[in-house]
Parts: sequence; structure tokens; C-alpha cells
Amino acid sequence: MMKWQGCCLLLLIFGTAEALINFPQLNHLRAKAAPNVQAQAVKDLIGRLIKARASEFAVFVDPNIGPKNRDTFQLRSTENGIEITGTTGVAASMGFYYYLKYFCLGQRTWAGQQTELPSTLPVITSPIKVTTNDQFRYYQNVCTLSYTMAFWAWDRWEQEIDWMALHGINLPLAFVGQEAIFQRVYLGMGFTQADMDEHFGGPAFLAWARMGNIEGWGGPLPQMWKTNKLLLQHKILDRMRSLGMIPVLPAFAGHVPRSIVRVFPEANVTRLGEWGGFNSTYSGIYLLDFQDPLFNKISQAFIEAQTNEYGTDHIYNTDTFNEMNPKSSDPAYVSTAGKAVFSGMVAGDPQSIWLMQGWLFGNSEYWKPPLVKALVTSVPQGRMIILDLASETGPLYSKFESYYGQPFIWCMLHNFGGTMELYGAVDQINKGPFLGRQFPNSTMVGIGLTPEGIHQNEVMYEFMMENSWRTQPRDINDWVTSFANQRYGAESPPAIAAWKLLMKSVYNASTHVRDFDNVLITLRPTPTYDIFQDLWYEPGDLLSAWDNMLNATYDLEGSELFHYDITDVTRDCLQLLALKFYATMTNSYRAKDIQTLKEAGNNITNLLADLDHLLGSNERFLLGPWIADARSWSTDDNEAKLYEYNARNQITLWGPRGEIKDYASKQWQGVTADFYKPRWQFFTQWLVQLLQNGTSWDSYIFGEHIMATVEAPWTFQLNQYPTVPSGNPIAISWDLHSKYRPLTRDPFFTKLWEAKKKQRPGHGDNVFERKMSWLHMK
Repeated sequence: MMKWQGCCLLLLIFGTAEALINFPQLNHLRAKAAPNVQAQAVKDLIGRLIKARASEFAVFVDPNIGPKNRDTFQLRSTENGIEITGTTGVAASMGFYYYLKYFCLGQRTWAGQQTELPSTLPVITSPIKVTTNDQFRYYQNVCTLSYTMAFWAWDRWEQEIDWMALHGINLPLAFVGQEAIFQRVYLGMGFTQADMDEHFGGPAFLAWARMGNIEGWGGPLPQMWKTNKLLLQHKILDRMRSLGMIPVLPAFAGHVPRSIVRVFPEANVTRLGEWGGFNSTYSGIYLLDFQDPLFNKISQAFIEAQTNEYGTDHIYNTDTFNEMNPKSSDPAYVSTAGKAVFSGMVAGDPQSIWLMQGWLFGNSEYWKPPLVKALVTSVPQGRMIILDLASETGPLYSKFESYYGQPFIWCMLHNFGGTMELYGAVDQINKGPFLGRQFPNSTMVGIGLTPEGIHQNEVMYEFMMENSWRTQPRDINDWVTSFANQRYGAESPPAIAAWKLLMKSVYNASTHVRDFDNVLITLRPTPTYDIFQDLWYEPGDLLSAWDNMLNATYDLEGSELFHYDITDVTRDCLQLLALKFYATMTNSYRAKDIQTLKEAGNNITNLLADLDHLLGSNERFLLGPWIADARSWSTDDNEAKLYEYNARNQITLWGPRGEIKDYASKQWQGVTADFYKPRWQFFTQWLVQLLQNGTSWDSYIFGEHIMATVEAPWTFQLNQYPTVPSGNPIAISWDLHSKYRPLTRDPFFTKLWEAKKKQRPGHGDNVFERKMSWLHMK
């Protein structure tokens, strides 16, 4: 193993080689819209970004300017402005974004955009031609559709598709609207509407209903939701295809309504195990036997019905055993499963390609190499693409011999649950895709972004997607200097210094990777929390970045993206300071010092109040829009209440009894003040009462009481939250810096980091198994 890695590192110095294996079986996965249609779609996109200045850009699409199955763009200056030519609309969009970033100091991210162009467009002195390294750039995790996109309407989807095109995404997941198709198929087979109501999950939990983890939780799913999502999917697919993207549609995995035993008494079904702590009311989904004739019948009917409604691009994602082990460890059984899923696709579309998340293979206790090989080779070579879902922290392609000849995509998962702490593994992201291509007999065909939730850590996504065309790893300091200038549209030495500190600390989790779970202040309190898991970087680097960010306010106070960043960095520093208060709190509890315990508890709740005030000053950190978007899908008051409950429950309890509580926690104004703060107040009072009564800590009893008193009631509330910010984030950050920065100079943080460095490095630990520990699956 070391020999090939050494060779790769030498090759990286001189550039990357092309993938060793070509898959002609994938040649039909290509842009379907006519070149003139794609060119017009790019012109429209540019117009949405820069308005009247769009007339200074000429756009052409010519599939013949680059190598087959890899995107190419060309840029050159003309008398009238800039001419962009791409092999597809996506390629042309990438070309525009390249020019925007590297000639005009521009940037377009989730938090906003810096698209103020110079009065005269910079001249390209020599034509530029850039070709991507791989055939595909994939985007989305199945979970993203729920953790972030659950309640998006068309206006937000339009913005996201623009973002995809600019960043070179040509293989996006397109899962919206599938419940209407499944309902159509099942009702045609004799199931009832009541069966559908019992089967589909609620609007914030559809991802896990689709993957067969849970059934019915958060529902019943209203009919108008299904209908309106079907209409939305048409808009999404039309726009994706017009830009030259290849949308990935869903397929049938074998999970069926539990009422199948009534409708088809002879059907051969088994129940999968419980998932995530959910009991049999919502878990233990029925799986249709792979050799039952119904399997192929349902699969074919679904593909055909979906194609009739939406058309097809011949690639489908489905996952039968996501975080659920098969009933048998016999390779023959696993091979039969794969053959059945693929055969069902082919029955509905003979040109089917199966795109599968490789996440399940992280379960090393079950998925030994012979079983993995049995599953992936059950499909003809080149007719399955595996998403190596967390390549930056847990690559699996090297463990399974490049998936035994099947093509794979090197992915950055990065985020779980849509949580918001600053985090990244930039060194792995910088080198990993190049190592993937150089792996012996590599079958790598692309790179991908697979976050469970977005709207966070934008620098990592900007950095990662440049791997689509970079020829070797970058000098990170040089790159982040350009990033900062592009982000703010101007050079600010303090801002550059801040970003360099962030990239060497919170964004460089290369040896001390953060544990899977969330950070202290957004978790249900306990006196036994391990504060080391919140630390994978030297605290002084983050705090110095805060200092520099504030010094940059004199240069950048008018920048929308800077307002977001100063809020984000200040937020993360306050979260760090909570560790000191918590340590004092638990030490005083063990010492039976009630007064110090109360003071430390008050410090945490006051910190949360200050944090909530800060978060309220920037629209990207508000709870209100999440709830307002959820309610906007309703047609009556009952639906509005259902949607709001879904929105509140997902980001807090995640289940009727807190089965996956805090997994998708958000540091948003509103939830911080009304959920986290009361929870810490309750915890402080509880510990005080234990000391006063002479009783010991019992996590079960505490959990029952805090659930009934604080947590569950909040999920049912209907109070409104602001949808527009108030206050100046720069002024608030300065105030909080004056109040809290002196406290961060306590030796506590230096000692904490020194102790952390002595712990066993965490990089390379099995990220799948860390997640399963969180879900109480072990």
C-alpha cells in the first residue's frame, strides 16, 4: 500500500494522469438539450447574477471543442466583451464562474454573492481552455433533500441549480416528486389511500422513508404536498436539463407498504430491523423478496410511470440496505439482491445505470470484501456507479479494489445533519481526488459533493469543486488568499490573515478529526460530556482569526458575505468558550460546590442569550424562514401545524421520543433562545437539586423530565419567529469580543489543547461506525 501512495505523491508534483479505465457503457449519460437551448439557459443564468452586464458576455455551446465525455470551456476577449464556449451548458457556466472569480474578484455562494464587476471587463490576454479531469461532478446526499431542501419552493431551487451549474455539477440528484409516482403505482395495484398515508413519511423525514429506515413518521403526507411536489419536479428537471445536466432519478429498492400482506397475501416479504432507536410503529420496514415476481413488476411499473411523467436520463439512485443489514451474510443472497434491483430498472428502462451510495460498505462488521464484491459485481460492469460517499474521511475504494471494476465517484461528505460548526479536512480534499485517480486500476469517473445538509462552511465547497479541473494539489495559503479577495471583492490583509488561520485550524482536521456527534451547546446536557470531542484544532488559532476578522471590518463593512462570515466566526468562538463554563460547572458539581455550579450554569445560559442576539442579526442564522417555508406548503390550518411540527421536530428531537435527538441541530436565532437556553437552565437547576437532596445522577430520569418539561413542548408550539434580521452583526460582534475575548485567555484552553494532542489521532476511524454509535445501532 505504501508503495503506490509514494508513487502517487511523486506524480502529484508533476500533475495528474487520466483515469486508467474508460466505460463506454456510460457514454449515453450526456446532455440531451440542443446546444442552442443550453447556451440560452446559460445566458439566462448570467442575467440572473449580473443583470444588465450580462450583455457583455457571449455564450456558445459546442460539444466538439474538448475530449469526449469530459467537459471543456474556452474563454477569450473580443471587441464586445468576453466570449465563453463550453461543451455543455454546465461547462459554459463553469467558464463564466472561472472568469468571475479569477478576473473580477467575484463569488456566488449560499450566503450571498459578490458579483460587482469592474466598470470595464478585464481583458483575457491569451485564450484560456480548461478541461475537467473526470466525466462527472455529482451533487447531493439523499438526506440533503430533507435536512436542507425539504420546504424549498421553485425560487430557492432556481438559485440552487444556478449554483450547481457555476460549480460544474453535471450529475445532480433529482428526488423531488417521487411520492406521487409511487402512489400512482401502488393505487393501481390495489393499495388504498389509507395504505399510502401509513407508508409515506412526513415532509421533513422523507429521506429516511425513501431509504427504508422508517415508515409513516411525521405523516400522514397530505395529497396536495404530493401534487405540488410533482409540479415542482417538472420545473427542476426542465431547468437542469436545459443547462446540460444529467438528473439522477429514483428507482425501486424493494421497500413496500406494510399493507402488502393484505393486498398480496402470497407475497414473500421480511421485516428489516429497527433503525435509529425507532420502535416497530415506525421502523421494521417490509422488504419484498428479491425473487418474488412482484419485485420486478413494481420496479418496472415505477420506472415506466416516472418516465411517462418526467422523462428520463437513464441513471437512477436507490439504496436497499442503507444503515440496515441484509438478513443473510451469504454472498449468493447479496448478489441476488443486486441483480433484482438492477433487473427491475432494466425492465422499465433498458439503458439503466444504477447509482448507489457506497455508505453501507462502511459497516466493516457486516460488509466484508466478499459481500461487497458479490453486490457490486451482480450488475454488469459499467452499469453501476458507486458513490464513495465520505472519501475525505473514510475512503473505501482502496479497501475494495476500486469496487472490483465498477466505476466510482470520489465524494466529500463533510457535513452530517446540517449542523453548523466550522469544520473541514482541507488537506485530504486537496490531495484525495488525485490519489483516487492514481490508485492502481482506478475506476474513478468523477468527484462529488454529498453533504447531509448545506448552508455552512462554504470555503470547503468552493475548494472541493475546483478539483474538477485542477491538475495538482494547491498551495492552500495561496488559494485562500484568492478566495478571500473573491469573497469580498477587495483585498483586506486582516481578512486574509483570518482565513489563513482558519484553514490551518478548524478547516484542517487531518489528524484529530472531530467526533461524529454535535457540539456541546446544542446537545442535551449531561455531567459526563467529553469536551475533547469538540476540539480538533488549537483554540488560539480560531480566536486569533476572530481578532483579525474584526480588524477587517474597517475594510469590508459593506460586504454581504463579510457580514455572514463575522457572524459565523463569532458564533463559533462563543461555542468554544462554553467548554470552559461547562468544565467549571461539572467540576463544581463533583466538588458539591452549589454556588460555583450556579454561576457557571448562568454563564452558559447568558452566553446562549448573547449568541441568540448575534444570530438574529443575519438572515442566514434565523429559525423563522425554516418554519415559514414549511408552513407555506399548507392549504389549511391542519396542514400548517403538521408542517411546522415536522420542521421543529427534525432540528431538535428527531422522532417522537427523541430517538435521534440533536443530530440535525441548528445554531439559529429562536431555537438557541427557546430550546437550548431553557434546556441548560433546566440542567443547572437539576444538578443543584441533586446536590441539595443528596441524590445521584440518573440519565434516564433526567431525560424523561427534560423531555416533558422543555423539549417536547417546544416542538408543538406555534409561536412565530422573525424572518428578517435585526441589528448590525459587526457591532454585535465587537461587543461580544469585548465581553468574552478576555475570558478566552484563560490557561484552560492551552491546557485543554495540550491534553487533546496526547490523545490517539482520530483520522482514519470508521466514520460510518461513528454514525451508527450515534444512532444507537451498536
